[in-house]
Amino acid sequence: MSHPDARTSATTAPERTVLDDSAIRRALMRIAHEIVERTDRIDRLYLVAIPNGGVPLGRILVENLASLTGQTVPLGILDTTLYRDDLSTRSSRPRLRRTEMPSSVDDRVVVIVEDVVSTGRTIRAGMDALMDFGRPRNVRVMALVDRGHRELPIKIDFVGKNI
Repeated sequence: MSHPDARTSATTAPERTVLDDSAIRRALMRIAHEIVERTDRIDRLYLVAIPNGGVPLGRILVENLASLTGQTVPLGILDTTLYRDDLSTRSSRPRLRRTEMPSSVDDRVVVIVEDVVSTGRTIRAGMDALMDFGRPRNVRVMALVDRGHRELPIKIDFVGKNI
């Protein structure tokens, strides 16, 4: 998994692979085990993926959790674009993505699934957007890659790799 803005040029460092496909799959299986260990009732679990990178990761996590528990965990897709605090600083109109939430998140243990977390602003926007779908019992955050550099006090509960 490489950073989307990484480009090879005379002034920037060459693109590098942080996790290859097999490392991603191993990390997601380990995270699925951690989620099961830290969740009292799997039937209350609800995964919410942030487009675009979180969606394929969420789908793999659903498969991994089903193989570990025999239960199918719902997966929602939540566009955070309109909840971002930097909309007014962008010069172009934001591109909206589809939100697909199969049910309310009331009294559920929600795991927000994101591919890369850095400043924490997308996760904060995700938490704000999530409240439009109910009142979760608990909200946790999963990131395949945690780049650090937080601007907000956001904790990542399940991490594939820290860089």
